[in-house]
Amino acid sequence: MCGRFALITPPVRLARYFQATLDDDIDPEKRPSWNVAPTTQVLAVTARRDDGELKRTLSPFRWGLVPSWAKDPTAGSRLFNARGETVATKPSFRAAFKARRVIVPADGFYEWHKVSSGSKQPHYFTRADGEPLAFAGLSEWWRDKNGPDDAPAIRSCTIITTAASQDMDGIHDRMPVILGPDTFDVWLDPDIEETSELTSLVRSTPAGTIVHHAVGQRVGSVRNNDAELIEPV
Repeated sequence: MCGRFALITPPVRLARYFQATLDDDIDPEKRPSWNVAPTTQVLAVTARRDDGELKRTLSPFRWGLVPSWAKDPTAGSRLFNARGETVATKPSFRAAFKARRVIVPADGFYEWHKVSSGSKQPHYFTRADGEPLAFAGLSEWWRDKNGPDDAPAIRSCTIITTAASQDMDGIHDRMPVILGPDTFDVWLDPDIEETSELTSLVRSTPAGTIVHHAVGQRVGSVRNNDAELIEPV
């Protein structure tokens, strides 16, 4: 699973990396977060066709997908991850998988490893080459059918996970699906609906893609949010 990550790089720099336009709702110098948790705001890259050209936008989303048919937005607190093995068929995700795929940027993510003493040691994972992580994700719009007509819709997202690669070193049996730059357009293109082409991208990364180090226990509390959280211990 992926239940906590860091987003440190300013949006303006992420937009350049992903060759995307910044949404008007994003502060170009948005405050970094070393402890992003489900139900909080994250950023995601979307794409649309304009005169045949695929154009990307970096926009704010609530982390935790709220299906359009959900009775209330609390469903998102449980749907912050989607298993890659069933993402194309599970009712909560299949419509979004077909039409609303996104990329969720991150600088690193955390996983906890149970050690011999019975406690859990957190580790921080980043790309070995220092570039931002590009998590494969899905998005949805939810509007309260019992609310006023002018009530704003909730724009939410989830991060897809898959079986762990060698780089996880047995720390966890799952990991987020990390896309490479050569797959961004295929994943984001709303005109691509061929399931096999898309599911071929839902896989673990090749060995050597990510690295990790142990970090302190403070990351376990969402109240802690500072650069010390990613320091090696």
